[in-house]
Amino acid sequence: MIWVYFAIFFCACMAAGATGAMFQPGEWYRSLNKPSWTPPNWLFPVAWTTLYICMSAAGARVAGLEGSGLALALWALQIALNTLWTPVFFGLKNMRGGLVVLAGLWVSVAACMIALWQLDWIAGLLFLPYLAWVTTAGALNLSVLRLNPGRTEQPTT
Repeated sequence: MIWVYFAIFFCACMAAGATGAMFQPGEWYRSLNKPSWTPPNWLFPVAWTTLYICMSAAGARVAGLEGSGLALALWALQIALNTLWTPVFFGLKNMRGGLVVLAGLWVSVAACMIALWQLDWIAGLLFLPYLAWVTTAGALNLSVLRLNPGRTEQPTT
């Protein structure tokens, strides 16, 4: 793995993660009904830091390999959708829109994992926890949407 590649991928991840600081859950999210299996708040930054390190390592492992174009394009797509979810869900307070973004994110993460695996099985394996987390996030987003009917759009100001 070339460390310069890792640093570049990690900067992309940190830019995506910065949306969490810009669009914090706040009172709106705290007031929503959530399923009993909702992860505790402290777990989110720990999980995302770990996932971002794994995602960066996966990208760095394949960046210099011949034939890595598809995997890197899918990596770019998944980080773009990753970046989009927080402003849609927390910024716009749009649970339904967040679910649509998460569906696209899940597909792009799964496709990226497969493309990475074909180039370097370790890189593919590094995306497996990410796919599990996005699966959990999708189930949580859907559960919160179902538990809060009528609260799916941004309130008018």
